[in-house]
Amino acid sequence: MNRLPVSAMTAEEKPQGFLILPHLQIQNANAISSPMTHGFPSMTSFLGLMWALDRKLAEAGIPLVPEKVGVICHDHEELVHDDYVKTFRLTRNPVDKDGSTAAIVEEGRIHLDVTLVFQVTAGNREDTDNLLFQEDGARRREVAWLARDMIDTMRVAGGTVLPAVSMPGRRITPQLIAWPDAVEAQNRAFRELRRAWLPGFSLVSREDLLQQHLQKLRAQDANATLLDAWLDLSRFNHQSHQDDERSTVVWKHDRSRGSGWIVPIPVGYVGLSTLYEGGQVLNARDNRTPLRFVESVYSMGQWISPHRLRCIDDFLWKGETQIDQGLYLCRNGYVPPIEEVSDSLATLSANA
Repeated sequence: MNRLPVSAMTAEEKPQGFLILPHLQIQNANAISSPMTHGFPSMTSFLGLMWALDRKLAEAGIPLVPEKVGVICHDHEELVHDDYVKTFRLTRNPVDKDGSTAAIVEEGRIHLDVTLVFQVTAGNREDTDNLLFQEDGARRREVAWLARDMIDTMRVAGGTVLPAVSMPGRRITPQLIAWPDAVEAQNRAFRELRRAWLPGFSLVSREDLLQQHLQKLRAQDANATLLDAWLDLSRFNHQSHQDDERSTVVWKHDRSRGSGWIVPIPVGYVGLSTLYEGGQVLNARDNRTPLRFVESVYSMGQWISPHRLRCIDDFLWKGETQIDQGLYLCRNGYVPPIEEVSDSLATLSANA
């Protein structure tokens, strides 16, 4: 049985700067984010990209260390047959060497137009001096383009990065910006950035909705589990209601107006076995890295327009490892507005 996360994200120190790669055109990215979800690559894919970029920057001697990543999706096209029941457009592979028909392996593909935002620390990798952000803007522009060129040669969620094409209203110039110290300057800088990210949507964590929905289900059934809450919240539940005025039966779903674009998402992995030393498991990728068998961890997410984000940490994701519990998670710092929490609690009390 797949499991769900329980702990919360801790606060982080003020970032030194951000590397912004706008409007990456990605072809044939992986649309199957986990054994139970599809429609957009998982955040583990983008964290993996961040760590791969970190290694390439180190090899090139560039003093830039990515720490977090955020994604704004401007456009997407999932390759499916748009019937009543959607199915993936699968490829027909060449025949086998004996002339027989090759097996069809189901794969989901999606074309994406995304902006990637990396929180970065600059300086020598042996110390923490932010030397790069003390230099002139020309050096930062050079580093930003070097990072963009590296991304162009890499796989993003399994997809291929296409050459950047400038269009009216679409900025493709990468940026490496220093983050100001003053709060007012930070707010002003973030307002300018999020305006440039429109139109689009960013994915944030809504684990709070999962906990609230679990309380609602347990008010109706004391044996309800977190998995029941996740499955119930992942769909539209239609119920019939008697309309006395028209003497008819009407069907209504349980998603209230303005509840947002809520989606089930994978947020990492949980261990199914002990941590084996390198070389103990046959046919592993290498014989040096420790290995553990895992399964997906699920939670809830929400797609939010950038103009509704209140600070830059709202949509940034980072990796978190809890070796003792066998958890390898993606963590996000989004906190819903107070009025939204109050509305959710009021709805919860009314339905209890």
